[in-house]
Amino acid sequence: MPNLTPFNNPFLVGFDELEQMLLRVAKGADSFPPYNVEQLDPTTFEITMAVAGYTQEDLDIIQEDNQLVIRGQQEHDPNRHYLHQGIAARSFIKSFVLADGMQIKGALLENGLLIITLQKPQKTPNIKRIEIQKKSKTVHLKKKGTLDE
Repeated sequence: MPNLTPFNNPFLVGFDELEQMLLRVAKGADSFPPYNVEQLDPTTFEITMAVAGYTQEDLDIIQEDNQLVIRGQQEHDPNRHYLHQGIAARSFIKSFVLADGMQIKGALLENGLLIITLQKPQKTPNIKRIEIQKKSKTVHLKKKGTLDE
């Protein structure tokens, strides 16, 4: 039985990369660290991530094509002896899929919160009229993939 996804629709052509990206993000949907995604206005967004105990050196933010990847890694201090360790000190990777043209305007680490500001550019419609030509020659495909006129 074929794998049915919304992208198997015959009217959705060329969305295979988007489907793969969504599957990749769904696999990494861990709840740590907690985060908010907020829309400040029609074109500005903020991702706020609770990263208490992480320093600026412990965090790495990378935009790779249309994917925002945030990594956190704390070094274990062998000189510390905990009677109870309730504050998580672990590595994490959090990925977000960004819309085409989305730009990262900046990142701020303040009071245990990592705040990343994103800007979505205004999109202007791209309308192009396609001329329909009259049939002048018959075009047949050969079995080897070349055109035969």
